[in-house]
Amino acid sequence: MGPGARLAALLAVLALGTGDPERAAARGDTFSALTSVARALAPERRLLGLLRRYLRGEEARLRDLTRFYDKVLSLHEDSTTPVANPLLAFTLIKRLQSDWRNVVHSLEASENIRALKDGYEKVEQDLPAFEDLEGAARALMRLQDVYMLNVKGLARGVFQRVTGSAITDLYSPKRLFSLTGDDCFQVGKVAYDMGDYYHAIPWLEEAVSLFRGSYGEWKTEDEASLEDALDHLAFAYFRAGNVSCALSLSREFLLYSPDNKRMARNVLKYERLLAESPNHVVAEAVIQRPNIPHLQTRDTYEGLCQTLGSQPTLYQIPSLYCSYETNSNAYLLLQPIRKEVIHLEPYIALYHDFVSDSEAQKIRELAEPWLQRSVVASGEKQLQVEYRISKSAWLKDTVDPKLVTLNHRIAALTGLDVRPPYAEYLQVVNYGIGGHYEPHFDHATSPSSPLYRMKSGNRVATFMIYLSSVEAGGATAFIYANLSVPVVRNAALFWWNLHRSGEGDSDTLHAGCPVLVGDKWVANKWIHEYGQEFRRPCSSSPED
Repeated sequence: MGPGARLAALLAVLALGTGDPERAAARGDTFSALTSVARALAPERRLLGLLRRYLRGEEARLRDLTRFYDKVLSLHEDSTTPVANPLLAFTLIKRLQSDWRNVVHSLEASENIRALKDGYEKVEQDLPAFEDLEGAARALMRLQDVYMLNVKGLARGVFQRVTGSAITDLYSPKRLFSLTGDDCFQVGKVAYDMGDYYHAIPWLEEAVSLFRGSYGEWKTEDEASLEDALDHLAFAYFRAGNVSCALSLSREFLLYSPDNKRMARNVLKYERLLAESPNHVVAEAVIQRPNIPHLQTRDTYEGLCQTLGSQPTLYQIPSLYCSYETNSNAYLLLQPIRKEVIHLEPYIALYHDFVSDSEAQKIRELAEPWLQRSVVASGEKQLQVEYRISKSAWLKDTVDPKLVTLNHRIAALTGLDVRPPYAEYLQVVNYGIGGHYEPHFDHATSPSSPLYRMKSGNRVATFMIYLSSVEAGGATAFIYANLSVPVVRNAALFWWNLHRSGEGDSDTLHAGCPVLVGDKWVANKWIHEYGQEFRRPCSSSPED
């Protein structure tokens, strides 16, 4: 068995047991929770090990080839070497008849690459699917839109908002990580394939620019090339109504690939269109940003997200205050909770340091093995949707004593009954790349909602605990109340979803802004109407 074959056997053994399938993220859902994305580091580390072994095998093979080359070259450089020497003559014939054939058809190269491929195939089941690449690309576009990020800056690793001539740094990473031309091309192509030329064009533009700068350099990992980027960008401009740009880019494409008949026909087509309609040169169509799904409150929602939770004017309102809250409950007398009233109508309060670091960590650890793609109610069904990107898990109170303690603390602070069925189990959520939840109500707005299956009424209140901090983004935006609350580590946000009359409070329309940078975890405790009759008495007044 040669070294390559031995390496293949070794890699086959090492590749066995590539991870616990029960803990592996569902393929196509990796992007929707950052904890799943983090788990993808493990198979890549295994791939790095495979590649290291492959490189060592190839380096040994190349050293041997270099030895053979130097040996033969030295014989040719020695002009005094007579072929009359029968030993030299024999070795010359042997080299040409046998040695060179063995070198050219050596099995070592194929054995080395076969070992790498075999190892990759065994790890492949743990790798993100193409749907994850699409989801991650759409996440970058979402961040680009909501935070008005500059694509050229993103490609350089800079998070900058550009409004006119003003440039604002939203986040300054400790280490800049730039994207390659192929990276930008893949983002642009996802938009291109959806017919979304608003997003496709700036990403493909950046891909073309980067490919131009590195033209002639070959990178093994790249799937696309300058020609691919020019091809897609030209057609994107054509579909967007900019025929002159499409023509210019198509002509540039032909400089690199002059025999491409399809592109030559496109050039003739664009030239004819411009000749028939000269106004295309000076008046190009304005590309509209798509709004799918249609969101009437998009501008307000994104404006609140862009504040990143900064609300300096709120602290000038005298009716808002901070206090130490006991709620007249003995459970909190020795350790009251720091309370900050954020808003009055609707009533929104932030309780600082509601959980400890160890409690937050424990809750995250309990939930992680059970995380699944978050869904939303659609009539009587529950669906995965693009406007909610996260994974969630439900934890029963009996899972761990810390959850029992947590429920006691919530009940003491709110004065509400949080035992099932008067409240739901704790829902733990981890947001993915650009994870968000567009404007929605926590309470049911339809009699057919799955919420009523508990037979305990509608959700009267929300108690949301921040189990982590984030570097930027991820604020909770209240659309009609016109404020956003930043992610405050270990704090809890509380608000009433229903008026005392039982009617839903439309001012509680809220959203989880996309996470710009960081790993956002929250835990939701939804409390229902029934069981609270004497704790929060009803009222017939619509103002209550």
